[in-house]
Amino acid sequence: MRRALLLALALAGEAASAPAADVGVVNHLAGLVTVTNGTSTARAQAYMHINEGDRFEVPQGVVVKVAYFKSGRQEFFSGPVSFTIGSQQSVVRRGSSPQVSVLPSGVSQKISQTPELVQIAKLGAAGTGLYTPPASTRELRLSPQQQAEVRQAREIYAKLRTDTPADDITPELYLYSVLQDHLLYNEMRSIVAEMAKRQSANGDVAVLAEYVRLKTEPK
Repeated sequence: MRRALLLALALAGEAASAPAADVGVVNHLAGLVTVTNGTSTARAQAYMHINEGDRFEVPQGVVVKVAYFKSGRQEFFSGPVSFTIGSQQSVVRRGSSPQVSVLPSGVSQKISQTPELVQIAKLGAAGTGLYTPPASTRELRLSPQQQAEVRQAREIYAKLRTDTPADDITPELYLYSVLQDHLLYNEMRSIVAEMAKRQSANGDVAVLAEYVRLKTEPK
């Protein structure tokens, strides 16, 4: 009996110390926002993953969007507001409730890959690692299923673009991620151009644009 109790306590301790699972992503951020997890407070970053229990503090004049993986729920907060991340939606602690919409299935997961896409682009632009500029602009020959996936992604992009503010590049990042999955570099050119037009000062967008340029420029 004593051994069973000790084992249960040990397992409970391990569960308590295990890192919280990601439940979503910050998919738009304009201004300085802080996020507290436990006793640690840091500046929130665009496209960072969020965990249940994270507490966001959004000052006056600052906006932030979070999107949940499981529910597809997207929340648009305008400061001043304080809120806590839940498993499928946030809890407002102070301030106004968010504007809520529902993203199509898989969109938030694709957006959450943005840091990895930027890293791939940096490696490609540097000519190191696995991602080196090809000698030509040959594209992969897609299977019928892959072609259908790209068509669906374009349809989702068109809808997202209609429903998204002009300075928010969430739709472009989503479609860029899908096109990168299929190595459709030529089609990515118009997407990075659109991102650059909407967020000309965004350094990550500049990295993605240079990567695509190197992948598509004749050698």
